[in-house]
Amino acid sequence: MGATGGVASTLNEKFDASPWPRVCEKFRQEFGQHAFSRWLGQLGYNGIDGGTAELTAPTKFVRDWIQSHYAPRLKDFFTAEDPQVKALSIRLSATTTATKSEAPLPAQGEKTSPATIGSRADESSALDPKYTFDSFVVGKSNELAYAAAKRISESDDVTFNPLFLHGGVGLGKTHLMHAIAWESKRNNPNKRIVYISAEKFMFEFIAALRYKDTHAFKQKFRAVDLLMVDDVQFIANKESTQEEFFHTFNALVDNRCQVVITADRSPTDLEGIQERIVSRLGWGLVADIHPTDYELRLGILQSKAEQSKNVDVPAEVLEFLARRITSNVRELEGALNRVLAYATLVGRPITMDMTRDVLQDLIRANDRKLTIDEIQRAVADYFNLRLAEMLSERRARTIARPRQIAMYLSKQLTSRSLPEIGRRFGGRDHTTVMHAVRKIEDLRRDDSQLDEDITRLGRLLEG
Repeated sequence: MGATGGVASTLNEKFDASPWPRVCEKFRQEFGQHAFSRWLGQLGYNGIDGGTAELTAPTKFVRDWIQSHYAPRLKDFFTAEDPQVKALSIRLSATTTATKSEAPLPAQGEKTSPATIGSRADESSALDPKYTFDSFVVGKSNELAYAAAKRISESDDVTFNPLFLHGGVGLGKTHLMHAIAWESKRNNPNKRIVYISAEKFMFEFIAALRYKDTHAFKQKFRAVDLLMVDDVQFIANKESTQEEFFHTFNALVDNRCQVVITADRSPTDLEGIQERIVSRLGWGLVADIHPTDYELRLGILQSKAEQSKNVDVPAEVLEFLARRITSNVRELEGALNRVLAYATLVGRPITMDMTRDVLQDLIRANDRKLTIDEIQRAVADYFNLRLAEMLSERRARTIARPRQIAMYLSKQLTSRSLPEIGRRFGGRDHTTVMHAVRKIEDLRRDDSQLDEDITRLGRLLEG
């Protein structure tokens, strides 16, 4: 017993003597948890040899970044712990990124290590443990997207590739992406999964180009079983990023690896995206998530209210919210959260009068809230055009006139400024919008059919 205890004591003393944990803590205190997780957390510590603290980095990109941004302070931290340390060495590790991606998925409820499930990644893109299939309320507007997402997460056989989910803001696209990640990893712990926003994909690619580390970038995104890219419209007009995305997409599909993409509109309506990418995005299954109807909104509210066990929410309040907050699910849930918070903090029961008082600004905004996107889609559908055609540079009368009508309605039915309306119509100048408004006003006086069309469109949009 004594000998064993002595060996253990010696080992503990040796471990406690290592300056590395204290260096890490100093780094975290000075640069923050985010920088620690993103950079220092990827390094390995090999000890001190001849006055040099030796570290290892997983990629050239990580090594170069730390050397250019943090190396002097790291050396200072080591010297403060051990005055004999005069230099710092960071070498490349033999361990590959692919090997690191085999770590287990954190339990739901833990703060995940995020974009790449099972590997170190940026904490800002952490998967939300609340976004699971169990917490997703299904209705007619999203049942196809839900069923397709479920199928992907439950099966290793790629039946449709890619899965392309599209719809407006706050309708559940990101919720389904997170749910696919959680469920896929639960069904197959060895599955290598990457979830990332298109914007972050672009930033990481630019950084890889800058630091001449494209090999590690390609390894990260091509050595996976499931790649999910959120809001792909953000790489519009980014030619070099689209080039890399195109080759990454092809490599994964060729290797029968699943790809899931989301956007705010269908592939054929994406502006500024290469035609060959648009073609490939439509290869598999395209599922539209429509705006919620009353029944689905009410179901979402009932599900959320059931989770607040300490506060009773009357059915008439839930029905009122489902009727009046129609913009998107995110705003609907936010409205209920405000009511619950007020009732809890002030100690008042939830009533209709209290709900109206707390949400008067939101209710007032929803009474008039109509988006330019909704107007564009409605006009395009009414005149049997593709949305991309109406937003294009084409000047044929069959396209230009509906475009002018949409601009006119955007000015009449929203509070958006002329410059903002112009930007939403393919980056046009505000004078173009002014001309369109005047033109339609003149035509309405002389053309009864056009006047009737615009009146009917206005009723459709406001109803």
